[in-house]
Formats: sequence, structure tokens, C-alpha cells
Amino acid sequence: MWTYKGVNVRWLGHDSFLLQGSKSVLIDPFKSKGDFKADLILISHEHSDHLSPDDIKRFSTATTKIVAPKVCQEGLKDFKQEKTFIAPGSKITIGEVVVEAVPAYNTNKFRSPGHVFHPKEDGRVGYVVTLDGVRFYHAGDTDVIPEMSSVNVDVAFLPVSGTYVMTADEAVEAAKLVKTKVAIPMHISRIVGSRADAERFKELLGSTMTVEILEQE
Repeated sequence: MWTYKGVNVRWLGHDSFLLQGSKSVLIDPFKSKGDFKADLILISHEHSDHLSPDDIKRFSTATTKIVAPKVCQEGLKDFKQEKTFIAPGSKITIGEVVVEAVPAYNTNKFRSPGHVFHPKEDGRVGYVVTLDGVRFYHAGDTDVIPEMSSVNVDVAFLPVSGTYVMTADEAVEAAKLVKTKVAIPMHISRIVGSRADAERFKELLGSTMTVEILEQE
């Protein structure tokens, strides 16, 4: 666990983070461990390593609220909890937590010629979450995109594995584009990516920015 300005940040593997302050905000749980319950669950998109029904069930109660883009509607149809489907560029407030949706898409990662893994038109998202006055950016599955220049946060979670998302080298460009005080690498430890990608990301940024490589819980 790592703490920033009173908010505990726990990396649960891959792209999953738990933010614990006055509320518990869980992002993209996938094969995650823990005995906690989340007040709010954010899902970036519909792929199974981000929208995991088993994980959502494990960490939610009847009062847990779920936020996701419209592309997740089918995958969340069996959940009775309050759901909000959010579009890129929109902003909502749930209790004391402010959630802003940032576009997340590929520009140069292709599943076949001319077809990227995460097309912009599908409306997948990353999130800027303001919890107890601290702003966190979870980029989701994305390459470096122009919309990142509008992000102004304290902590940024950035994918570094390549294949479906930015490489470590590309994530350095994203870290410089995003206005953040701390960068934390993600999209490692499961499916693709390793700690070596995180270490390269940190090495390339050098002394220009604080980089925290969290231990998986």
C-alpha cells in the first residue's frame, strides 16, 4: 500500500487499483484479492480483464455504485446496483467523489491491419477521480492521445506493457503530456507486461518526475 495526501492506494494487479479515503473507489478489478467492499466501482471498458463480473460481485454490496461507459451495458446487465453509463468527456459527482471520463483508445496497436484493439468510436474511457481533494488519473487501455494534455492530476496510473496499450517508452511521452506530480505504471503482471517494463518507464523518466512502482497486493 502507498499513501498520498491521506488517500491509500493499493495496486491489485494488472490495471486494478483501490483508492481508500472517506470512500473506497475500486477501478477495473480483475482476479483481485482482498476482503474489502467498495463504495464505487469504475470500469474502463468491456474486455474481460477489466469488466470481471466475479470481481464486481466479490467487492460490491447492494449499495455499491457502478460507473462504466456504454460499451459495458451488456456485461453489466445482471447487476442490480445503481449503474451510471458515462461518455468520454463527461463528468459526474457521486456523493463526495467526482468522476470525469477521459477518452481511451489506440492509435497504433492493431489486432489486424487497419483495425486497432480499442477504437476511439467505441467510447471506452479512462477516469479522473477526485477523492478527498486528491485527483487521480487512470488512463485505461490507451495509447498516447491528444486528450491527455487536458488532464491535470496529482497521481497518474499509466499502462506500460505494449501490445494492447502504450509501451514503456510511449508511456514516458504520456507522463510528460499529462500534468501530474506522480506517475505509477500499470498493465503489468497479468496477460502482458512485467516489472521490467515498469522499471524501464521509471528509468526513462529519470529525475524529471516522481515514479512509484507499487507492489501487487
